[in-house]
Amino acid sequence: MAARRQTAGGLSPSAAARLRPLLDGFVAGYPLLRRRDADPVELPHRYSDPRDVEVAALLCASLAYGRVDLFKPKLEVLLSRMGSSPAECVRSLDPAGAAGLLDGFVYRFNLPADVAVLLLGMGKALRAKGSLEALFAEGLGRTGTLHEALDAFTRALRDVEMAPIRRAAGRERGLGHLLPSPLGPGAAKRLNLFLRWMVRGPDEVDFGIWRQISPAKLMVPLDTHLHRMAVNLGLTRRRALDWRTAEEITASLRLLDAEDPVKYDFALCHFGMSGSCPARRDPHHCAGCALLQVCRSGARAAASSTRRGRGGATRRSPG
Repeated sequence: MAARRQTAGGLSPSAAARLRPLLDGFVAGYPLLRRRDADPVELPHRYSDPRDVEVAALLCASLAYGRVDLFKPKLEVLLSRMGSSPAECVRSLDPAGAAGLLDGFVYRFNLPADVAVLLLGMGKALRAKGSLEALFAEGLGRTGTLHEALDAFTRALRDVEMAPIRRAAGRERGLGHLLPSPLGPGAAKRLNLFLRWMVRGPDEVDFGIWRQISPAKLMVPLDTHLHRMAVNLGLTRRRALDWRTAEEITASLRLLDAEDPVKYDFALCHFGMSGSCPARRDPHHCAGCALLQVCRSGARAAASSTRRGRGGATRRSPG
């Protein structure tokens, strides 16, 4: 009876035992490098110094909403303007310099003043703490939880004088979206994405340059693609894309790997994003999927296709 009881993450121990070898094999065989080119994480991989990596990564993760083919060119331009060392750029940046760097920048909710706050906040953190890692680790040590630590991190980054920024770059518009504070009940997808890049690894995707935080503490960066895959695999039954759902999915993944639960995120997210697992069930896609035997949606699609096939055969048979 106990083996059938749902965990807090929505996955039973017996289901986890069935899923683990299939999902581990799926991730091991996934073309990480090929898919990295379709991901904003490709841009921070152009740098080698850890401080340049973390500054470029936070900028890229913060603007990673909407379509990749729309926001990635914007990031390319900004990073090009920042020169060979993004860390050195933000260390020496002032409001006038930020306004010049961001001249003409617009991306959906965000205007130059929004991004100026992020850049100036990172520069202040590097001058005061030496690294973004030190700033985040300080908040985590003080608050004790990932959610509160992320809230402290965004509050610290936003702790810059707004009047000079507004004079130089104009009014802000989407600052609450770019750097949410207080963090609220949302999934904080882009902040958790940044943490995944910094903390886990190193591998072809994630950097593993932050050593003060354990990968075991990470939360999945929850978006629509990962959520759909998680529901299909039984990692959650929740429909809201919020912090509680991210916690539930991560709790399920901890049954598979307690030390590195978010190692599954990139492959699962990109499997959905690439169209390999379409939002609309397709028996032709599902039939050859390596995860078919543990996928609820795929099993339903296959069963429905079989029933339609049998019904067609019956209709064609002689009366």
